[in-house]
Amino acid sequence: MTTAPIVNYETSPERYKHWSLAVDGPIATLTMTVNEEGGLKEGYKLKLNSYDLGVDIELHDAVQRIRFEHPTVKTVVITSGRDRIFCSGANIFMLGKSSHAWKVNFCKFTNETRNGLEDSSRTGGLKFVAAVNGACAGGGYELAAACDEIILVDDRSSSVSLPEVPLLGVLPGTGGLTRLTDKRHVRHDHADIFCTTSEGVRGQKAKDWKLVDEVAKPAQFADTVRQHALALADKSQRPNQAAGVKLTPLNRKLAGDTLEYEFVTVVIDRAARTATLTVKAPTAALPKDAAGIEAAGVNWWPLQFTRELDDAILHLRTNELDIGTWVLKSSGNPQAVLDADATLVANKEHWLVRETMGMLRRTLARLDVTSRSLFAFVEESSAFAGTFLEVALAADRIYMLALPDDAVKAPKIAVSELNFGTFPMVTGESRLARRFYGDEAAIAAVRECKGKPLDAAKAMELGLVTADPDDLDWADETRLALEERASMSPDALTGMEANLRFNGRETMETRIFGRLTAWQNWIFIRPNAVGEAGALKVYGSGNKAQFDMNRV
Repeated sequence: MTTAPIVNYETSPERYKHWSLAVDGPIATLTMTVNEEGGLKEGYKLKLNSYDLGVDIELHDAVQRIRFEHPTVKTVVITSGRDRIFCSGANIFMLGKSSHAWKVNFCKFTNETRNGLEDSSRTGGLKFVAAVNGACAGGGYELAAACDEIILVDDRSSSVSLPEVPLLGVLPGTGGLTRLTDKRHVRHDHADIFCTTSEGVRGQKAKDWKLVDEVAKPAQFADTVRQHALALADKSQRPNQAAGVKLTPLNRKLAGDTLEYEFVTVVIDRAARTATLTVKAPTAALPKDAAGIEAAGVNWWPLQFTRELDDAILHLRTNELDIGTWVLKSSGNPQAVLDADATLVANKEHWLVRETMGMLRRTLARLDVTSRSLFAFVEESSAFAGTFLEVALAADRIYMLALPDDAVKAPKIAVSELNFGTFPMVTGESRLARRFYGDEAAIAAVRECKGKPLDAAKAMELGLVTADPDDLDWADETRLALEERASMSPDALTGMEANLRFNGRETMETRIFGRLTAWQNWIFIRPNAVGEAGALKVYGSGNKAQFDMNRV
């Protein structure tokens, strides 16, 4: 699809360079021992347990495998295999050499991975403890802050810090600032000192300021971590006994401008700068009970489809920067999707169903925060029902073909129970609630039609689609819409879309992504950070950063 080196988000434990996983009953330990020579790109060394995108890809994969392959694990301890260093954060030399787009996309994926830890704790019962056994700086502290609890070794040298502002002229951009206030409730003045002091905070002071949850002397550190991990495990609803599901490699074919899986296909039109992403309904009968779902395992359609969609989104976001508009389509039997949704609802307490729905929730949220224009096209043979309708509802516009004279060929959409809050956006609200600004009457009208096929006229009446051209106007209207979008400033569209997509209440997650989009994005292009004498550029060279002292 592109001549540039492809970033592949698929990996597996035997290919890890930076992480190791050990399981002991209800506790799993993820140990970070970063290979200095194992950077995803050339030109920098990952010293002091610093990380790049490759390290985060492994972390994301490891957590996914704990979710699915080790269902009886209830608490994950994240720690370091390096002496006296937990993690020094994102590799500064990698950031200094990276393009603006790479830095922002790297921060976004890192945000999503950290948010995913919190999502699993909140909804799936998988808890996380950061066992900070050394210096913990920048993104290292942000990783720790995404855990349920932080235990800091009190050895008179280990500290936590967010030194980005004084050292690099940028922000703690993967949620550091936000978690200090929204999650950990660090007092404003303490947070101000913490974010402008490069040496960090140690021991009891770190606990007093709410920067960590507990401190322990080296001799008691391991026991303290285990006690906290077991206490958190008691709060988990993950099963005591269950056989895991092996996450085997995806069947993924990349050829020319086409990326193909069994249930997801991407076709790129480079001249138009569009990617058409089609999701496909199941074609075979699906199991309806827990035993059948377990037997299907990784090939169970909801899990397989979700893994494929997630991989396709990540591939396009990282490897196809100039493809500015994604056209979202679907194909197959919409009733098959509704039947799959009914099975999800009926078995939602089963651990594998719960984890699959969690992954689908996070994947749809990944689509929401993608900096691309999203247009959904509902055409003949579409299957935008239930879960698939969520894909369309994530779009900035939905075009639905009207065929009033041919009821058989006319495409239909349908809502299921899963459209009413099962897969919330990062605002915590459903995409229907976002669409109607929480208007209960409008949402109730849609709910009354649950399970019923809705043609274009009815979908327009309910406010579920943007436009309903007939077959005479369809080609011209959709073509003009895509051409118009392609002519506009990508920067302006990114800002506009983010503002319009998240029109409801603020949450910690929306603030994290909003601050990345608006604040960090701007700082990343300012000379104070990335100019020839900017702090990010001269770090480690022995030269002092030179700042434009005008406050903007």
